[in-house]
Amino acid sequence: MADTVFTLNTGAKIPALGFGEHFLSAEESIVLTYSGTWQSKPGEVERAVEYALLNGYRHIDAAYSYGNEEEVGVGLRKAFEAGLKREDVFVTTKLWSTHHNRVQENLEMSLRKLGLDYVDLYLMHWPVAMNPNGNHPLFPVTPDGSRDVDFSRRHVDTYLDMEKLAHTGKVKTIGVANYSTMYLEELLASTSIVPAVNQIENHPLLPQDDVLDFCKARNIHITAYSPLGSTGSPLLSLPVVEQISAKHGVSRASILLSYHRNSVLAKSVTASRIKANRHIIKLDSEDTNALAKESLGGSLRRFVDPQWKVNLGFPDKQ
Repeated sequence: MADTVFTLNTGAKIPALGFGEHFLSAEESIVLTYSGTWQSKPGEVERAVEYALLNGYRHIDAAYSYGNEEEVGVGLRKAFEAGLKREDVFVTTKLWSTHHNRVQENLEMSLRKLGLDYVDLYLMHWPVAMNPNGNHPLFPVTPDGSRDVDFSRRHVDTYLDMEKLAHTGKVKTIGVANYSTMYLEELLASTSIVPAVNQIENHPLLPQDDVLDFCKARNIHITAYSPLGSTGSPLLSLPVVEQISAKHGVSRASILLSYHRNSVLAKSVTASRIKANRHIIKLDSEDTNALAKESLGGSLRRFVDPQWKVNLGFPDKQ
């Protein structure tokens, strides 16, 4: 089941299981209020990407803000040198918030770092712009320590600039990330290209059914990130996950990855876990109902929650 592919609204095929989101969790533990301190060591990302590709993964998820596109690129190159064809790998990367008014420039920077002529999917990482001339190239802050948001830049205008990339040959398709239904409605009302993908945090404690239903009705594919609950994989300790894991005789990570009916991103730099995460199974209705109950009664949990000073329209944050 890990080799399943989904057809996007452009006709492109996206693999159900992707690899590589949020490599730099240590930096994000500070900036995005993660709770963990895990950090990849030099060379780990490169080796992990190469190993993943040579062991069946065909979707690599990257981002300019992760700060490691060069290592991802080396891993890609080594896999290609080993015989894998570029057209058989789906590569995603993302526009960062300090480059909302420099979309083409940010794409070119990512392509150089990745060593690629094009990416299969280019996403707007967040629908919020930050000061492009602030005190940090990625995470500028104001004197009070909060994010230096550029309120003059609309996410719709940024997406309109992304639409221009569709004619350059350097981007096969475009999409968004971390979009609520409110932001999607604003976007669709003022743009001509329907996003192919909306990449969101998604797991049993944050099902985001409103976003999933909205996107399904408009043929926007969902890709789930942080399926284990982000840094430290806190969802692995949920009793229901342990019970279903024992029932099927597979790892707890496999259960959480199997929870999704869209594409999902797995993260690890450990060879054994990278390989084990490809063991996706079909959960029965008893399993899915048990997992669904975890979010009932108001026990929602969003692990990736940057303090943007902007209402992103997510019901769990109201």
